[in-house]
Amino acid sequence: MKIILQRLFQQEHLCYDEARNTLFRIAKDEYNTAHLASFLTVFQMRAITTEELRGFRDALLELCLKIDLSDYDSIDLCGTGGDGKDTFNISTLAAVVVAGAGYTVTKHGNYGSSSICGSSNVLEKLGYQFSNKEEQLKRQLDLHNLCFLHAPLFHPAMKAVGPVRKQLGLRTFFNLLGPLVNPIQPKKQIVGVSDLYILRLYHYVLQQTNKEFAIIHALDGYDEVSLTGDFKVITPAGETLLNPTAVEQNKHQPMALHGGSTIDQAADIFIKILKGKGTQAQNEVVCTNAGIAIQRFNPTQPLTSCIESAKNSLLSLRAFNNFKSLLEIK
Repeated sequence: MKIILQRLFQQEHLCYDEARNTLFRIAKDEYNTAHLASFLTVFQMRAITTEELRGFRDALLELCLKIDLSDYDSIDLCGTGGDGKDTFNISTLAAVVVAGAGYTVTKHGNYGSSSICGSSNVLEKLGYQFSNKEEQLKRQLDLHNLCFLHAPLFHPAMKAVGPVRKQLGLRTFFNLLGPLVNPIQPKKQIVGVSDLYILRLYHYVLQQTNKEFAIIHALDGYDEVSLTGDFKVITPAGETLLNPTAVEQNKHQPMALHGGSTIDQAADIFIKILKGKGTQAQNEVVCTNAGIAIQRFNPTQPLTSCIESAKNSLLSLRAFNNFKSLLEIK
């Protein structure tokens, strides 16, 4: 690791094989905490390259617990995190709304590392029991179109780096890897990114797959469609710059998206929105993100129509009732 760090400190980059092999060695717990922390913080000082990202991704996918959910035409909704905006759990709520609309969702997530409450924190608080058992996940999908894949249960490499990430409290390249290493590799995917460089990076990586994807980025720095201003959406069909008016929604202020200061508060906001008691801003943001996901199943359908489908799922309480029943599965 010393040699690798010296090279990286001199602004050198890792090739694909070097990145892949380094991640394998991290998974084997071969590096001490100081070296590992130094390695993670390198990517705070300069941008990760495509080859480094691909190498890290492929190593994690090779090492992950294998389960087969390929019979399901599902979608993952996951942001890179680390945008520092402290929003409520938008992508997780959008996932529940998409499932309530009748589409299959296999969402990958984790505890928050650089934020108060990640998707796994709020789901655990609400009583969802994480599992890596294939039959249990299939049962959840068969009955409710929805399951949540808690990253540490599928990625042993995460165990070695998890405590260091938490202690650093900073965004690391593992934030970028999360959306790319869903263990079942669903056929469809929504990825939220917090800056334009990562947008281009993800576009390069995802266009080499056969996925029906959408990469979303709010120009004011959110890793989701925040409706606080203009936002970009990149799909296999091309790139579009949109604003709230273009998708028949209102523009909202950042404070309207605040996610609370504790996990308890985040969970309360989550359930309040699902019960149809969210504010206009909360509902519109959730439904816009969910609508983009629904459009991945219906690429020729107007986005406004897909957002309306999401709105019906939320406000009819189908999403809430489906989620409530999911929590009762033991």
